[in-house]
Amino acid sequence: MATSPRPPAAAKLPIEGRCIYFVERKNRFCRMVPAAGRRFCGEHASGAGAEEENNRKRIFCPLDPKHTVYEDQLEKHLKKCNSREKPKPVPVSSLSKEQLENLIKKLRKASEGLNCTLKDQIMSHPALHDVLNDPKNGDSAFKHLKQQASILGNIERLNLLGPRRCFVEFGAGRGKLSHWVDIALQEAEKVYFLLVERVTTRFKVDGKHKNGNSVFERLQIDIQHLCLSKIPVLIKEKLPVVGIGKHLCGVATDLALRCLVETYPTKCKERNEEPVAKRIKNDTMDAENDTLVNEGSKKNELEQWSPVAGIVIALCCHHKCDWRHYVGKEFFKTLGLGSVEFNYFQRMSSWATCGMRETILETSKINIKKRDDQTNDNEEHDHEGYRKTDENPEDLPGLLTVEERKNIGRLCKLLIDQGRIQYLQQKGYDASLQYYTDSLVSLENVLLTALPKQSSTPDSTT
Repeated sequence: MATSPRPPAAAKLPIEGRCIYFVERKNRFCRMVPAAGRRFCGEHASGAGAEEENNRKRIFCPLDPKHTVYEDQLEKHLKKCNSREKPKPVPVSSLSKEQLENLIKKLRKASEGLNCTLKDQIMSHPALHDVLNDPKNGDSAFKHLKQQASILGNIERLNLLGPRRCFVEFGAGRGKLSHWVDIALQEAEKVYFLLVERVTTRFKVDGKHKNGNSVFERLQIDIQHLCLSKIPVLIKEKLPVVGIGKHLCGVATDLALRCLVETYPTKCKERNEEPVAKRIKNDTMDAENDTLVNEGSKKNELEQWSPVAGIVIALCCHHKCDWRHYVGKEFFKTLGLGSVEFNYFQRMSSWATCGMRETILETSKINIKKRDDQTNDNEEHDHEGYRKTDENPEDLPGLLTVEERKNIGRLCKLLIDQGRIQYLQQKGYDASLQYYTDSLVSLENVLLTALPKQSSTPDSTT
């Protein structure tokens, strides 16, 4: 029978209360929690030469042979295994006319009393004056620049554009928004940028910051695994965070909000997960992170300051929201709604752009033919809401007019966003929705902003 691999002499000791099996591939001990009175977790119990439990046999999971399960618990395991086939949501097009009408009645009733007319906060900023007037820009690049200028103007309107802070750009992509914030701040001291992006991207803008005063770091990580209170620079400098994002796709918005207002800074102290600092491209940060986290005085200081100065996020792709991560569950429940209604509403939210679908697709074809990296800067989420999906409104012939579908789609978006606003308010923020650009520039033109209540400004609410 195999035994646990021998750890190198320099290896850290296993964490108390965790499995003592040394994982050679990760060069550390396993972090799973074993059963009471056991030294090894279930996964490593038999293979490690550890104590057997009444001769119980472990077998490979038939759904995913990468993990094992006790043979006598196989039936129970298959019902909750993460590799099991998930039930697919029933598409809206499969509903009967009566079912669809009842669903729309629920939507309209839930939307009663909501402010459906958002305030215009369409702004600009001098940092983008020259580039906005550059005749070399194509239509697509110009539209993106107008949006970035307005987001930047709103950041300044909320008194969030200043020195001694850390801007965390969620869904950063190429990092254009952080780039313009950096340009606007010019010679400001102690300005840090954390660019969060889970996929490998062409970092076209990153090279421009190597010789600047600001510090840029990229974190290639899914937002749901991001724990800001474990980022060394935030622990060390104790800088207030400003969460920003441009067209933050569906579920990513909810994950970002939770990351900012829940897991930073208190929640992460209670969790023993893989340090986020390991994912930053800096070999010295793991050691620095361990040292800082273990210093009691630093932890006390961290608890005494307000960590999040504000949030400015341009919303996008409500049809990609997920009930599991949605922060507005309590809001939905108070309205008598649950996961079933949410799943329909998030799919129906794409109807808000159905009237423009064909026009946008034709424009996309033209742009592809004219693509030029210097002048035409298309972004990932530009046409996400306009693509044909399984909730294509054309699948409901004769039931709803185009205008009715668009209005229903807008209500779905508004209801989902209102749940986010209620969530932020419960967490101690003054939060609001506003239009930050014209619908001719982008159909995804709603900006979510939030400030801690003690520092809110008169024009931060609608």
